[in-house]
Amino acid sequence: MPENSGEQRRIIKNINGLKIIVDSAGFMLNPVLWSEEVARFLAREAGIEVLNDSQWQVLQFIRTYYSEQGKTPMNNKIKQGTGLSLMEIEALFPGGIAKGARRLAGLPKGRGCAAG
Repeated sequence: MPENSGEQRRIIKNINGLKIIVDSAGFMLNPVLWSEEVARFLAREAGIEVLNDSQWQVLQFIRTYYSEQGKTPMNNKIKQGTGLSLMEIEALFPGGIAKGARRLAGLPKGRGCAAG
């Protein structure tokens, strides 16, 4: 029987010649490689053909916060930073904030974010 080493399965995605490694839930393992093109690619995979202004606003806030603070913003910070309600933000992304917005923003999966 194979042993479970605790390592997550890694998937390589080729996005315009750039190899992006994601975990089995689709979260990037190296957030430095994120770009708007990567976000558009991940959005299409999630069923979003074109990201709208509100979605970009959320993604940019998450990216800026992560860059400045070195950690993922809590939902309330995203709400304050974007002026959108949590319900509005959740509705913008398949998978809501945790499995949708944060994933499209290129952040690694949070400790409290279950796979799937």
